[in-house]
Amino acid sequence: MDGTVLVADDDRTIRTVLTQALTRAGCKVHATSSLVTLMRWVEEGKGDLVISDVVMPDGNGLDQLPKISAARPGLPVIVISAQNTIMTAIQAAEKEAYDYLPKPFDLPDLMKRASRALEVKRRTPAPRSEAADQSNDLPLVGRTPAMQALYRLVARVMNTALPVLITGESGTGKSLIARAIHDFSDRRSLPFVVVAPSDLEGMDGPSTVLSRAKGGSLLFDEVGDLSPEAQARIVRMLDTLGENAPRIMATSQVDLMNRMEAGEFREDLFYRLGGVTLTVPSLRERVDDIALLAEHFLLRAERDGLPTRRLSQGALDMARTYSWPGNVRQLENAMRRLLVTSAEEEISRGEMEMILANQPAMEPLRGAGEGDKLMASVAKHLRRYFDLHGGVLPPPGLYQRILREVETPLIEIALDATAGNQAKCADLLGINRNTLRKKITELDIRVTRRRKLM
Repeated sequence: MDGTVLVADDDRTIRTVLTQALTRAGCKVHATSSLVTLMRWVEEGKGDLVISDVVMPDGNGLDQLPKISAARPGLPVIVISAQNTIMTAIQAAEKEAYDYLPKPFDLPDLMKRASRALEVKRRTPAPRSEAADQSNDLPLVGRTPAMQALYRLVARVMNTALPVLITGESGTGKSLIARAIHDFSDRRSLPFVVVAPSDLEGMDGPSTVLSRAKGGSLLFDEVGDLSPEAQARIVRMLDTLGENAPRIMATSQVDLMNRMEAGEFREDLFYRLGGVTLTVPSLRERVDDIALLAEHFLLRAERDGLPTRRLSQGALDMARTYSWPGNVRQLENAMRRLLVTSAEEEISRGEMEMILANQPAMEPLRGAGEGDKLMASVAKHLRRYFDLHGGVLPPPGLYQRILREVETPLIEIALDATAGNQAKCADLLGINRNTLRKKITELDIRVTRRRKLM
């Protein structure tokens, strides 16, 4: 690597680490904790690359990007920030940063990006007006690599005309991503229209939808669940698009490729919607974001007038080992329940465990055949569960989570079959009566005694 790098960060440790790493790589480094000093160096013509923090004692690093661009067109800037919402990545892209990395960053990754920045002249997109500040309303929070990669891709595609397909499990925030793409794009002043199947019915349905959009954005939510008739209407509508066409987006929690191969989704619609595919990771793939999201939801509920609460370390550990099949939406609902049910300001592990006890530990198995043996069905379920982690191991505690999933329905069904008679149920299951009572308490199973009519 060759060149002079200007580093601006109020953290002395980060300045030292970057100075040492860049110097070893062959660069000259000027480091400062002041944006004023940074701008003086830029205006004096120093530096081939800027690496800057966002929150600094004397200002905001993002606000300096247009000034750097005006003073030194083509000077690349890599933004690093401890802020972890999608807004930081979007604002960095809007203000023409060369790249963006969240703190804590991976040093080898940053060095690779710095090397590319020094070698490749920055592309200069058309200037844009500032986006409305809606960061407090967007629960798109996360500093994990999976979320940061998604943020950067959103920032790159939001001002293109390409269709966007947003995939991910239920509750991951697919529609929020679509809304963010619209709200921070050049179309933000135009309508954002979510299209329901009923909107396309009738002779005038498609034309009415297009007139509502007025060149803004159209979102087809959960497009994989649409009937063949609705899919055909969408294809016909997309074929009529001309000038002033709206941005087309769609979301899906099902694999559209599999649906298409099974003849359940139109091939022509699949290729019309798949200009760019964004995949929103599940919470199982971003376990380190659970604490950030939980805190976000607790603070937001507090602003809505609910009591102040915080998670104990035990409660947080329990949340991290749970698989959250309902993802971010399920986590938000759980936090709101804890706000209401928790007696103390600090939410205990026991309270978290009680909230999660009656919720599924894994998403339901789809597509299992009617004649499958139990072992085969469980094996399919578990293989799919591991596959959903994309080569990364699931959170620790899997054995107990799986046992709970099997034990609960087994005991409930056995109790129902024995009309709530615990002695008969224990005998049926082949376990001690005290063991059964303990399991009923641990799993929070409701026992109803009744006469069994047989």
